[in-house]
Amino acid sequence: MVAEDSGFTAFVAGTAGRLLHVATLLTSEPALPPGANPHAQRLLTAAFGATYARWDRLRDEDPYVYARRELTVRFARAARRFRRGRGGPLSRLTPRERLAVVLRFHEGLYDEQVAALMGLTAERVRALCRHGVGTLRSAPDGTAA
Repeated sequence: MVAEDSGFTAFVAGTAGRLLHVATLLTSEPALPPGANPHAQRLLTAAFGATYARWDRLRDEDPYVYARRELTVRFARAARRFRRGRGGPLSRLTPRERLAVVLRFHEGLYDEQVAALMGLTAERVRALCRHGVGTLRSAPDGTAA
């Protein structure tokens, strides 16, 4: 069975916007103007490619969860490319903090789920989120907002 016949096209149409937003937050690229986030687009394309390759075997697994996992793993592997912010809303965070904050607060995962995805302890995830949120709450020059 071809993946297109079994709903892959509909899956991409329904999830591409949200997953592109997640990728854009992770890479810390601006979302606007359109096309200002080429790294995020490449991450998403690679994640969709891996999901497509496994599509027929995802019977008992949520394809969104699989695609998000592929996206986050690919980001984590290439995190050194994203150390410096590119002007996005989370550009002041380290890549690891960005990953923890996006998964925890934007995607709504529990600390334990984020920890499993990142290969860390739940306590470390909480610390990364605490530090990341503190950084975001402070003014860019270090004074309280």
